[in-house]
Amino acid sequence: MYTAYKANDPSSIWNGVDGSHRLQDIKSGSPGLYDTRTAVTWDDENLYIKFVVQDPFPSARLTERDSLVFTENCVEIFIDGGDCYYEFQLNASNIVNEVFFVWRDAYKRGSRFDVPEFDVVERKSRTFGGNDDRSLEHFWNGSHPRGIRWAFLDWDFPGLKTSITIDGVLNDSSQTSSGWTAEITFPWAGMKHLAGNRSLPPKDGDVWKIFLGRLHHIPIGSDHPIAVWVLKPHGVYDSHRPEAWSEILFTTQHPPNS
Repeated sequence: MYTAYKANDPSSIWNGVDGSHRLQDIKSGSPGLYDTRTAVTWDDENLYIKFVVQDPFPSARLTERDSLVFTENCVEIFIDGGDCYYEFQLNASNIVNEVFFVWRDAYKRGSRFDVPEFDVVERKSRTFGGNDDRSLEHFWNGSHPRGIRWAFLDWDFPGLKTSITIDGVLNDSSQTSSGWTAEITFPWAGMKHLAGNRSLPPKDGDVWKIFLGRLHHIPIGSDHPIAVWVLKPHGVYDSHRPEAWSEILFTTQHPPNS
């Protein structure tokens, strides 16, 4: 469990906040090839998440919002909402891809998702069965016990803010860099669907399930296998499993080192 302390100073939210351990392989739990640390803090207005990414050759070619950012090196966040969840990806050029998922077994007439914001006809929606829903064994339905989700590709997190700092050079493999840092701000006001009956902002002692990870394409000859390094290993190569995500404990205590 990761403890998210409440920010002590709005002008310096990361003051005293310790980073996590080195992110680990999503399946085996072995340390990632490159060092990656994450940190979480919050105040009454926002949730703040930070990644410090070791990367000798930072690269990011995609330039349009909601491109398939996972096809490049990126950091990734999922936030669990029980009957729904949110996926966020960010590359080193500060390009965002985000998707809102609603489990099909919860998508019913009269439910909290029966609103224009989640109209599967009018919105840019798809069905999704998880990372392996095109494998022969799990075709269409995927392997998760809950089965299919509705994926809303045009959903944007209200008030989202992101920033990237490159420690070195971007898209230049002739020079060696240290890496890059990503900072993401999620306003609590944008989490009404994810919160359900939970308090916004969280109360002292509340625990949320949040995935914190990194996708890195490793060039090996003509192949580029994708490594996934996470705060909490899953035991399976599938990031779309909310029950396996990290538990984030929110405390109103301020960081001990602030």
